[in-house]
Amino acid sequence: MLMRRAADAGHGQRHGAPSTARDRVLQARIGRRTAAPTAERSVPGYAVKIVTLRVGGHDYCLRTLSDRQQFADPDGAAARAGIGSAAWPLFGMLWPAARVLAEAVSAMPLDGRHVLEIGCGIGLPSLVLQQREADITASDHHPLAASFLAHNAALNALAPVPFVRAEWADSNRQLGRFDLIIASDVLYERGHAELLADFIRCHAQPRAEILITDPGRGHANQLSRRLHEQDYVRSERRCRFEETETAPFRGRLLCYRRDPR
Repeated sequence: MLMRRAADAGHGQRHGAPSTARDRVLQARIGRRTAAPTAERSVPGYAVKIVTLRVGGHDYCLRTLSDRQQFADPDGAAARAGIGSAAWPLFGMLWPAARVLAEAVSAMPLDGRHVLEIGCGIGLPSLVLQQREADITASDHHPLAASFLAHNAALNALAPVPFVRAEWADSNRQLGRFDLIIASDVLYERGHAELLADFIRCHAQPRAEILITDPGRGHANQLSRRLHEQDYVRSERRCRFEETETAPFRGRLLCYRRDPR
């Protein structure tokens, strides 16, 4: 997938003129940013930029942090959330794993399933599902995720995506249970697999499907063992996460389903 700044997108769509009212609104919004490629100053203390990419036949426009050095915490939100300065900006980046997951959910059958995205960050997969009119709820522990998700939904002429701030270690009983749970690159620290498996236990329907993109950080097998204890069976597909990668690919699209026996 080719990712471009909004300034470049102002020279015209790669796939012809907009064919829907939503696409015309999106193209107009992209065009208005032609003069300011790193764009908006609406997030105090942060440098942000606008990027566009095409997923499932639609162009999406996203506000992201400009780099991984962005950190501002005047009211102590980071300390209250237990997020260090190095990890703080990670939610606001467009990661390859999120693009791979967005492509996957852009084409998979939904059949009216209630969907939860875990660790949504800037929200690309949730936005793709919202565009498909899916029953999607996004979640993240980061204090800024909700505002970035809401902004990006509006930027793409989409209705707001329901959002719940959720920490894996909490019970979050009000969150409910889901038929499909999705996540991208959430196994990047030791201990995440156990927390995620427990979170899934609390919020997955008995016949739920779990879909996770993992760039190969080394903790997927631990998650698989934990989910096997819950009677899930794993299947996987190797995926190209970066355009420069050649097979065999390290990244994987992991799918977990309950053992039907």
